[in-house]
Amino acid sequence: MASLAFTKMQGAGNDFVVFDGIAQRFDLDADAIRRLADRRFGVGCDQVLVVERPMRADADFRYRIFNADGGEVEQCGNGARCFVVFVRERGLTDRREIRVETKGGLIVPRLVAGGEVEVDMGAPRFAPADVPFTGGSGGAVDTLDVDGRPVEVSVLSMGNPHAVQVVDDVDAAPVTREGPRIEHHPRFPARVNAGYMEVVDRANIRLRVWERGAGETLACGTGACAAVVAGIRRGLLDRAVKVAVRGGTLSIRWPGDDAPVTMQGPAARVFDGEWRDTGRAGPR
Repeated sequence: MASLAFTKMQGAGNDFVVFDGIAQRFDLDADAIRRLADRRFGVGCDQVLVVERPMRADADFRYRIFNADGGEVEQCGNGARCFVVFVRERGLTDRREIRVETKGGLIVPRLVAGGEVEVDMGAPRFAPADVPFTGGSGGAVDTLDVDGRPVEVSVLSMGNPHAVQVVDDVDAAPVTREGPRIEHHPRFPARVNAGYMEVVDRANIRLRVWERGAGETLACGTGACAAVVAGIRRGLLDRAVKVAVRGGTLSIRWPGDDAPVTMQGPAARVFDGEWRDTGRAGPR
């Protein structure tokens, strides 16, 4: 049975299994990815990341992302930071800044002083069709009916869909109870990431995110970007914000309008290994 070499990485506690799809063939299906991501019977991770050769001429690499449920998704900000560390450590590039093709568009991660990685995440999109969000206004706030209760959310795309709400106390927020209900809400035909943001002051927020296909994670890079954009549009935040997540702190900047969002944070290799899929899943 063939095995696949992998690297376990993490960015602010959001953890990944990363495969070099240039040096080896990556052909795991959704069932195999679920087995790999299982924290008791597999390696364990929030997402699986795959490095491939680009399909477009203006990119250095192609970056594919699979959630723990096996579904392929458009974007992952913490993964993007791990991506640039991975390709440099593996000798796939010696550049400090690379252009990376994703399903959600082109991103530009850059290694900066102190070992952190800065990522140009592209401009946020608010048109309901771009999220997608059925019946949305494209404004700073929409109202979502969640089990008969109105919930005010800021809906946008950071290459993947987000619905962010402001809460008084993020520790007491109903992330694990309400998050799955919002993720699968019928007004989000591609599902959605549900963010819960506590505004500490105009330059600091605390954040928890129920991620589509992964559940609550210790950090969500695109979720941090979406929360800051939502807070700026609602007049609650300045243009540069520190985001405290359960796995660390991310720095987010957005000048506004059509400008891209910039994210900076840590990324690190945890260990290397080989995955040999037995085809056996753990008990459910």
